[in-house]
Amino acid sequence: MELYCPQRTSQRIILHLDMDSFYASVEMQDRPEIRGKPVVIGADPKNGKGRGVVSTCSYEARAFGIRSAMPISQAYILCPQAIFLPPDISRYIQVSAEVIAILRSYGFVLQQVSIDEAFLDVSRLGSFTAARELSVTIKKTILARLGLSCSIGAGPGKVVAKIASDFNKPDGLTVVEPDDVKAFLAPLPVRKIPGIGKKSESELFELGIRTIGDLAAYDIQALVARFGQGAVCLHDIALGIDTSEVEERDGIKSLSRETTFDTDTSDPQVISVTMDTLAEDVHRSLVAENLRCKTLTVKVRYQGFVTKTKARTLSHFTDDGRIIKSCAHTLLLELTDGKKIRLLGFRLSSFDKGVTRQTTLPCDQTQNRFS
Repeated sequence: MELYCPQRTSQRIILHLDMDSFYASVEMQDRPEIRGKPVVIGADPKNGKGRGVVSTCSYEARAFGIRSAMPISQAYILCPQAIFLPPDISRYIQVSAEVIAILRSYGFVLQQVSIDEAFLDVSRLGSFTAARELSVTIKKTILARLGLSCSIGAGPGKVVAKIASDFNKPDGLTVVEPDDVKAFLAPLPVRKIPGIGKKSESELFELGIRTIGDLAAYDIQALVARFGQGAVCLHDIALGIDTSEVEERDGIKSLSRETTFDTDTSDPQVISVTMDTLAEDVHRSLVAENLRCKTLTVKVRYQGFVTKTKARTLSHFTDDGRIIKSCAHTLLLELTDGKKIRLLGFRLSSFDKGVTRQTTLPCDQTQNRFS
């Protein structure tokens, strides 16, 4: 998830809802016979010889050390008895829409940030006690109607709510009131801040920064000298300063997937296979939504907080998976230079309804632009 850089507005009460192990949970709800078993959603493991990565997995699979973005061959080695299933994106989109419909029924400003998570601005409730009661109601409603559990965090800002929703997973509910924000954040590992991964964590460790409290107490000028202006945003978050808006969005503006590697990698095969998986996932979402796209964007995050994106706008709208994958790899090639990568992302945008299939020129013959 992207880092939320604070803005200066009034205090609010924000909820962040995160569905628990969403893909795997939907599969287990649809197939009662696999409930309670280790379930892995991703590429075909081919008895440990498959290429591709894990999209997500059940909590039972995580007990074996399996994680998202892990090579599927490694997941098979860790748990060969797991149930390996290909992603059914159209089904997940359908269930996601049902979750969002439930959230919208309460009448608050809603921002869906991915297929399985969303923010709600419930400030007009007037109290965190009321926000807790609403959260309990939402959780019970989703469980009763869809058979799925979720975790909810409540706080005075989006980042605190996001961190809180992950605090007691699965099926968690954590409410952090304004006076408790600093005490809640201070003892947490610095990596709990969205946008900080293993490599960034390691660099912070070198400065003696291990907890969010350590980051809050660190000299901001020294942080900027080491990490650049992005450190200002991080420091504000560590201090509990986060008043970014919950933004209602009309219709689908983009479809995206990104994955963070367990270990930073420069392995061309791992990077290429991961990009294949991301492109295939967003293409399935595109088709399931009956859309065609015109703009494709690849995001690469290197060590520290260095993130680069490159976008390309096609001459015509398309829903052709071959063209989308080809463009993804072309953009990736233009971005990578042998440095180790910790995060890879792919996004489709500029949509048109997919009434008829429209082919386009190959990616290397289209207009290029940075975004």
